[in-house]
Amino acid sequence: MENIYFLLIVCLFLWYFIYLRKVSECALRHIKQYCEKDALQFISLSRRSSRLRFNKALGPHWISTFDFEFSGDRESSYQGQATLYGYKLDSIHVPMYKI
Repeated sequence: MENIYFLLIVCLFLWYFIYLRKVSECALRHIKQYCEKDALQFISLSRRSSRLRFNKALGPHWISTFDFEFSGDRESSYQGQATLYGYKLDSIHVPMYKI
């Protein structure tokens, strides 16, 4: 019986790892589209946090926060923040930057 629980834990861990990779790929796609739309140079992306939330409207869902670097003038870099609910982009916050 312990083997079934061990197998379940291993499968949940693998699912979580694969899910986080898919969320990171979606975040990369959304942020690159945002940078192309506003004529910004995309530099890098990193995940700040991912956590499970419960909401009456959405039910249980994952909220992931990403930090990304971009440049508006190709010389300096700035850091923005993107939030995703599952695979969907919720918001992007960028500071003032030089064009």
